[in-house]
Amino acid sequence: MSGGRDSVTIHAAVAHEYFEHEADIGIVGRGATVADSFVGAAQATFAIMCPPDQVERTTRVAIDFDEDDVELALVTWLNLLLAYARERGLVLGAFSLGREGHHWRGEAWGEPWGEKHERGTEVKGATLTMLSVREGSDGWDARCVVDV
Repeated sequence: MSGGRDSVTIHAAVAHEYFEHEADIGIVGRGATVADSFVGAAQATFAIMCPPDQVERTTRVAIDFDEDDVELALVTWLNLLLAYARERGLVLGAFSLGREGHHWRGEAWGEPWGEKHERGTEVKGATLTMLSVREGSDGWDARCVVDV
């Protein structure tokens, strides 16, 4: 081709398709406030990996982030918790979260993974799939699908 452009080959026989898989899990957190519902979502996420009653509060992790969109804040919160836990080799079992405008400040407590912990299914990350954060008559509901 002239004009310095690269040539493009079109493959008429190329196709794509989709397949079903059931490897992911939907989680729901509920609470009186949006922050409480996020704490519930964190509890649901980490309970997939280890029963919370097996986790002692020996290590504290601080989480700070800014996000205006409450739905994206849920995914950010969960993914930051998962990243910190994975990076430090921790299992987390207790959480707190507060919000001032678009700034979120949370904490999580847990301990290093050990033989005493019953390992469940590893959660790789929170996704945008079925993401919803809504206030209802009974409080807040925060949900998404986590990739396992």
